[in-house]
Amino acid sequence: MPKDFNPAVYFEIPVVDIDRAIEFYSTVFNFSFDKQEIDNNEMALFPFSEENSGISGALAKGEIYKPTNDGVVIYFRTKDIDRTLKLAVNNGGQILYPKTSNGDLGFVAEFEDSEGNRIALHQPLE
Repeated sequence: MPKDFNPAVYFEIPVVDIDRAIEFYSTVFNFSFDKQEIDNNEMALFPFSEENSGISGALAKGEIYKPTNDGVVIYFRTKDIDRTLKLAVNNGGQILYPKTSNGDLGFVAEFEDSEGNRIALHQPLE
C-alpha cells in the first residue's frame, strides 16, 4: 500500500433508535442524513463529499450494533466546542470529558450521545 494515505476510511456509530439518533446529530452538528437499508440494517449515512478531506460514516441500527461509551472513540471537528457541548447536553447527551486544551492543536472534549456512545470533539486553533 502507498505510504501517503490516511488509514481510516469509514465509521459506523451503533444506535438503538435511529430516528432519535438522526434528530440528535442533526440538531447538535447540523448534519443531514441519507437513510438506507444495507445488509438488513438501518443506516443513516453522514454527509460525504469527494472534494473535502476526511472520512464519513453512518448511524447504524441492527442486531450486531451495540452502543457503548467504552469502545472506539470518533472525533468530530467543530468550530465552537462550547456551543456543540451545550447542544449535546440540551438534546439528551452528557459531558464525559470537559473542554480541554490540546496545546497547539486546539481543544478537545467528549460527550455521550443519545444512544450511549462516547463521541469526541476537536476544535482547531484558528
